[in-house]
Amino acid sequence: MPKLCWRTNTVTKRSLTDLLAQMTLDEKIAQLVQLTPNFLNDNDANLTGPLASMGLNPEAVWNVGSVLSAVGAKETIALQEQYMKNNRLGIPLILMADIIHGYRTIFPVSLGLASSWDMELAERSAAIAAKESSVAGIHVTFAPMADLVRDPRWGRVMESTGEDPYLNSEFARAFVRGFQGSDLTGDTDRMAACVKHFAAYGAAEGGRDYNTVNMSERQLRESYLPAYKAALEEGCELVMTSFNVVDGIPATGNRKLMRDLLREEWGFDGVLISDWGAVQEMIPHGAAEDNAEAAHKAIAAGVDMEMMSSCYAQSLKELVQSGQVDEEWINESVLRVLQLKDKLGLFDNPFRGADEQREKEIILCDEHRQAAREIAAKSCVLLKNENVLPLRAEQKIALIGPFAQSGDVLGPWSIWGSQDEAVQLFAGLAGKTDVSRIAVAEGCGITSGTEAQAQQAILAAQDADVIVLALGEASEMSGEAGSRSDIRLPEVQLQLAYRLQQLGKPVVAVLFNGRPLDLHGIIDVADAVLEAWYPGTEGGNAIADVLYGSVNPAGRLTMSFPYSVGQVPVYYNSYNTGRPLTPANADQRYVSKYLDIPNAPLFPFGFGLSYTEFAYGDLAISAAEMGETDKLTVSVQVTNAGKTAGEEVVQLYVRDLAGEVVRPLKELKGYRKLKLEPGESADVQFTLTEEQLRYYHSDLTFASDAGLFEVHVGPNSRDTAVQTFRLVK
Repeated sequence: MPKLCWRTNTVTKRSLTDLLAQMTLDEKIAQLVQLTPNFLNDNDANLTGPLASMGLNPEAVWNVGSVLSAVGAKETIALQEQYMKNNRLGIPLILMADIIHGYRTIFPVSLGLASSWDMELAERSAAIAAKESSVAGIHVTFAPMADLVRDPRWGRVMESTGEDPYLNSEFARAFVRGFQGSDLTGDTDRMAACVKHFAAYGAAEGGRDYNTVNMSERQLRESYLPAYKAALEEGCELVMTSFNVVDGIPATGNRKLMRDLLREEWGFDGVLISDWGAVQEMIPHGAAEDNAEAAHKAIAAGVDMEMMSSCYAQSLKELVQSGQVDEEWINESVLRVLQLKDKLGLFDNPFRGADEQREKEIILCDEHRQAAREIAAKSCVLLKNENVLPLRAEQKIALIGPFAQSGDVLGPWSIWGSQDEAVQLFAGLAGKTDVSRIAVAEGCGITSGTEAQAQQAILAAQDADVIVLALGEASEMSGEAGSRSDIRLPEVQLQLAYRLQQLGKPVVAVLFNGRPLDLHGIIDVADAVLEAWYPGTEGGNAIADVLYGSVNPAGRLTMSFPYSVGQVPVYYNSYNTGRPLTPANADQRYVSKYLDIPNAPLFPFGFGLSYTEFAYGDLAISAAEMGETDKLTVSVQVTNAGKTAGEEVVQLYVRDLAGEVVRPLKELKGYRKLKLEPGESADVQFTLTEEQLRYYHSDLTFASDAGLFEVHVGPNSRDTAVQTFRLVK
């Protein structure tokens, strides 16, 4: 066993300051470095291998503050033991990893999970991920990703929760609660959360990963910053810098963004960590001439920890000794790292929750798999249904497509999940009907196929009552560095769907993907379309639950599906123009429109169908005028007018008709999830306050304007009833 930690009693801030005073400058700088586990291997090869490439020496390695992506209780315990034996002061190591939508039990990708519009489910998924990760020895996760996104070409949309700042903020809070719980120090089944990517990473030009971001500070504050701030208000312990520039300066060296806004204005005093290599990437950005200048700019901006580049390790000591960097900056950063270790309880127990025996009992247990099944089913969004779904157990099914028997249902950022442990769609369907009623054929691969494969699919479909097409993107087509300019399904899949349609049988398309797609070529071929996203470990069972009606689909989109990639970015909360397109002027040329496609997306934000129908009564508001201290009540009756119990997401939007700065056509201000039996009605009430009508003005003041407002309520952002009221000040 390792020697005792520096202290075994509760570590106070004063004692941490004492510890800091005992550290050499070299030891302090090393605490600000994050490496992967291979650097800590007790191997002479490191002297000429990884260590040499980073410009590090063995002594520095045993003082690094954090290790990235060491997982499994056996490995993490051994790593911590080895580290503690070699660390002069007995300061424990923090172990961090990317646990995005599950550790071993994989949940739907974040964009899919967000389609549930269910904060309790989001929190539950994060709590399960934290429990599995913690018992495997991980202390910090690089989640939630709070980036607002409006461009589906960007592969990392799968990691976001969509295009709306209000909803993104609610999900950021839920994920932080799930990961961290209410007692991070005492509850060793929880882990610290790191919100990312600060800031505005989701606005990369052209949807191309790592690309430039260019926007006004007003837009940044109004649309892109709220979700990060919400995560911090919930107590999120860490922030990760983004790869992009903000106002022409790389975020990782952006002092105005990090010290002035994040630290001073928002009061964040937790750990600020760079993304992988982002400090050194200031050089190709053109913001630093060499490693020394990159290190100077990052520490000046308040970046506490450098992930997987060596600018700090190579340059900070000389910068301090030459007087270019104040050592107090380094002391502040080291103290924040030590405080995080203390908050995690690592000074008392450097192994925290790591436990090989509990790991066997907890990882992928039945309770976690059942939760993954429930959450995946509630994340599915029914986009089209022409009286084909739900399926009946007596029907003969032809299950065709590259995802029919594929385990590639976990999606990107499921690093420690296993496709072998994932439930394939065929297995899920076989649990709902006699397997003899299911004929299976691949039909084609993801991006290529043969005539023989197509013929096998046609043969399999000959005797079927319904064809279920399992189509989509391979997981590597999405996620980080997964940008695509053409966001349709691959042509070979569309051709397969067209040929099967010619058989004259009902076609149900089940889509596996990590982004909104241009659905032309499938939406017009299939009789029903179910968006399943990458559903996770229990994907096959969850989708079967929805297809056979055990679960009535209740998912709603949190990102618009474009009519064509030529519209992108297309999002519901956009501004109007001086020449807006309206039904009355649709035949005129000189209005803001495309000549060849509609302005509107194919499926709007908030959209989703059900196996039942919901009827909305008249929309009512409590007053035609609202003062600054008044509360306006908005009410509507919603009735399940169908024959099946179901859930509806009633959505509240507001529009400010005339502001000092032009305002969005609609802004989500609230929602209610209702579960109604057939014939059952519910009165839904929302309360609006003046505070909810505030926005950032041109001088960056945050206030409301007196004047006329619209309030909209409906099942999605497009199909709403409207009333007006006036704010009086």
